[in-house]
Amino acid sequence: MKLCTFVAGGAHRIGVVDGDAVVDLSDAAPDLPREMTALLAAGDAALARAASAVKSAKSRTPLAAVSLAAPILRPPKFLAIGLNYADHIAETGREKPALPTVFNKQSTCVVGPGAAIHIPRASDKVDYEGELAFVIGRRCRHVPRERAHEVIAGYAVANDVTVRDWQIRVPTWTMGKSWDTHGPLGPWITTRDEVGEPHGLRLRTWVSGELRQDSNTKQLIFDCFALVEHLSTAFTLEPGDVISTGTPSGVGVAMKPPKYLVPGDTVRIEIEGLGVLENRVIAEPADTARI
Repeated sequence: MKLCTFVAGGAHRIGVVDGDAVVDLSDAAPDLPREMTALLAAGDAALARAASAVKSAKSRTPLAAVSLAAPILRPPKFLAIGLNYADHIAETGREKPALPTVFNKQSTCVVGPGAAIHIPRASDKVDYEGELAFVIGRRCRHVPRERAHEVIAGYAVANDVTVRDWQIRVPTWTMGKSWDTHGPLGPWITTRDEVGEPHGLRLRTWVSGELRQDSNTKQLIFDCFALVEHLSTAFTLEPGDVISTGTPSGVGVAMKPPKYLVPGDTVRIEIEGLGVLENRVIAEPADTARI
């Protein structure tokens, strides 16, 4: 299944993308939770109920007629991994890490497909990072690698947008990784049963039609299951947590000269079997101050 969050009547709703249409779960299965994190927390039985409702749904809306939002509007945790592809390590000149390099992206950075990425007033060194993300579906701790797949609800496309000069100012990366609009996620969550093996998916990123990244998730140094084992050693993972697994080579900062994003660009990220995440780039609007 492809689980999505979309906007209808000025409100967020959850649904299932079925071909070129969306089934609104609040209509097709009104007994189910009406928010994505709550749906995932309801477990496999709820997802089976959703799948059954899609088959019998009497009403469908063309996918082109809805506005998709991020599938998880405000993840309980949004974690990301740095330096997790060998080719990206090579282009940055860093050493291969012995353990995953984990950092936080603040959940307020999350936006959905089609939303704008802002070039902030404080920097023009904004970069893209096409990434495979996975979403936790079960509250868990101390998960061994061989059972890690059981706690993953599904997979999505992510863009770990990064303000490079702010990233390198201090040893921790959170300030460079968490600006508003710098966490595009979507276009939906493809459930684990539909994805199967997640470590052999082609990942490509285009900027304004120019192919910048072309790799495969089999190149991950620490794969999804290893990351679940590692992270859950320290803390509880919860339904709706998003883990973005790192980016391959081809980021703008590594080009000579660097090619940062500029207003007017469009970033398109495609991961085999998971869909396309596309976002336009604009200058930060003047009305973003909130005091």
